[in-house]
Amino acid sequence: MPPPRKKSTKSTHKGVFSLLDPLLKELNIASLKKLIFSPSHAWLAAIVLLVLELFVNIIVIHKVNYTEIDWVAYMQEVEGVINGTMDYSKLRGDTGPLVYPAGFVWFYMGLYYITSQGTNVMLAQYIFAIIYVVNLALVFRLLVRTRKVPPYILVMMSVTSYRIHSIYVLRLFNDPIAVLLVYAAINLFMDDKWSLGSVFFSLAVSVKMNILLYAPALLLAYLAVLGLPGTLVQLTICAGLQLILAAPFLINFPLEYIIGAFNLGRVFLYEWTVNFRFLPEEVFISRWFHLALLVCHILALCYCGQYWWQYLSVYKKLANVEVPHCEQLLVLPLFMCNFIGVMFARSLHYQFYVWYYHTLHYLVWTTGYPVKHRLLLLGVVEMCWNTFPSTVASSIGLHVSHFIILVGLLGQVSKSCDMTIFTSRDRDRAKDEKTK
Repeated sequence: MPPPRKKSTKSTHKGVFSLLDPLLKELNIASLKKLIFSPSHAWLAAIVLLVLELFVNIIVIHKVNYTEIDWVAYMQEVEGVINGTMDYSKLRGDTGPLVYPAGFVWFYMGLYYITSQGTNVMLAQYIFAIIYVVNLALVFRLLVRTRKVPPYILVMMSVTSYRIHSIYVLRLFNDPIAVLLVYAAINLFMDDKWSLGSVFFSLAVSVKMNILLYAPALLLAYLAVLGLPGTLVQLTICAGLQLILAAPFLINFPLEYIIGAFNLGRVFLYEWTVNFRFLPEEVFISRWFHLALLVCHILALCYCGQYWWQYLSVYKKLANVEVPHCEQLLVLPLFMCNFIGVMFARSLHYQFYVWYYHTLHYLVWTTGYPVKHRLLLLGVVEMCWNTFPSTVASSIGLHVSHFIILVGLLGQVSKSCDMTIFTSRDRDRAKDEKTK
């Protein structure tokens, strides 16, 4: 009698895997889609991109030629302070007089000593590469917490802008320092560390005055979240730090410092404008034109302020019961306020792109436009900022893109009443979960 034949396990395993194969395939596709499109998975893309950016910046430093624009002038300006000059009207560099507040002086004085009196430019570039990565980490943390932006947009933000990498590691401007400090401040506000956040916000203003573009929305946030007494405390912190940083200049030459560091009437050079190339130069430098822009800026802030107040008031309620993703009620007014300031700026120079670049993606994704239109808007803005020198077409394109983004944002913020109802439900749900 022949021995019994052994049952083949190969066919059995094959049968099992053939049954599991569609399921595994479905899981892989679903996981891949989440990694690319789901805002809840943006944290993973953020980690990978931060590691990648370390290498990208090193490659840029070694492969792309450094271009001298303001670094030598910065070093000359702080060298004047080191030599004992406290009169701001006498502090100058090759590009003109010192026009930044005292925080700029102390920060670049540190770089002056670290880089052997400014001669070791490559070391400065490495420092700015670190600043770039830390800045990106702070922005990613804000965006991940809001769960508004999909992972592939973080990739676009990180790796597609040559102009941003250039401003940081190939130009060494002070604008990146200011925005780094303001993103640190917003992270601290989001963590309910308002006093420390105010310190960082004031430090940012002390490096470059453009950070004041956030001030109207921040004032509303102070009032909505902390009330009038708390607001007065925060304003005291901001003003007090400015006085401490500027004390050596204010004690000796107060008027010269105030005029030099906070010169709101300064006229920008027409040759460097990115946003108003389509205007004749006589219109560009006209005080009437500057006044018209200021009026438009104020009107836009007043119109949006009523909605921002609702967002921030709801944020206070939801933050107290730890409702997930309510941070966007704080982030949106701040980002939008800064965007409006940029939109109505008297002139934008190429390094000013960092003022709002890392907020644009969030703002565009807040609009109700289809995804392809959002991507088109980001692409047009990027193209306009990468057109050098600026042209009539590029400057008009930038304004049109800004206007379309603003219209989309206004369409969303005007629905804040509906959002209040929605977030109230989230608050009730969070209370129920906390009780359980």
